[in-house]
Amino acid sequence: MQIKRVLNNNAVISENHSGVEVLLMGSGIAWNKKRGQDVDISKVEQTFLLKNPDTLNKFKEVVIDAPMDEVLIAERIINYAKIKLGRKLNEIIYVNLTDHLHGAIERYRSGIKLTNPLKWDIARLYPDEYDVGMKAVELVKRKLGIDFLDDEAAFIALSFLDVESTGGNEQNNAYQMTQIVTEVEKIVKDFFHTEFDEQSLNYFRFITHLKFFAQRILTDTHYPDDDTDRELMESLSRRYPKALTCAQQVHDFIQRKYRFTISDQEVMYLTVHIARLVKNL
Repeated sequence: MQIKRVLNNNAVISENHSGVEVLLMGSGIAWNKKRGQDVDISKVEQTFLLKNPDTLNKFKEVVIDAPMDEVLIAERIINYAKIKLGRKLNEIIYVNLTDHLHGAIERYRSGIKLTNPLKWDIARLYPDEYDVGMKAVELVKRKLGIDFLDDEAAFIALSFLDVESTGGNEQNNAYQMTQIVTEVEKIVKDFFHTEFDEQSLNYFRFITHLKFFAQRILTDTHYPDDDTDRELMESLSRRYPKALTCAQQVHDFIQRKYRFTISDQEVMYLTVHIARLVKNL
């Protein structure tokens, strides 16, 4: 294998036997090396094969600045996440997570520690992703001696939310989704003056619905209305009057804050989930 580009002393771009670009990392792998020279295979510690050329280009730029130990920590976290989350992750996670870790480590070394106001909500609503974040906190402490706050685990968790989708705004959307879910949940709690059993199936269904509901708000996606829905709404108003009133309060809040008009069908579904959630109150 020959060197196509030297990124830094520990990283080069080469091609595999199929002619596909790969990023090779290893301590001193590019020391005194130039384009066109052979790669010392004995120094290769990690190989990154990213299929999307645009993602690979972004990853190259991150690797130029990020030390090898940080890149390898990010790679270990991603491997852990694949097992923990049990889903396919978009390749952009290599860019997002490595870049985030590098920036966070630089901040901590400069004495700058950011707090995450949604930390506990993220931990509660996305326990598996938060567990991955805590694994990252543990690895950074063990490998680099840097004590990340638990807040950083929540920030890292956001990197993995919806990362199987394409696009570059996953983390920001995940943060906004968490905020919307928390806001709506608070409206329901305040309306019924209660707390919920977060281990119950109805709570799980409610929160799952709110996550998709928040996603529809952020993507400006609407359910269509029809006459059947209006008939069902009339039935729900008789059967679940309090739940419907609460759902309408959510409707007004979302319209006021997010300029998103909730359809009758959306109000109907929300009413059903609220009614299930509070049926034993």
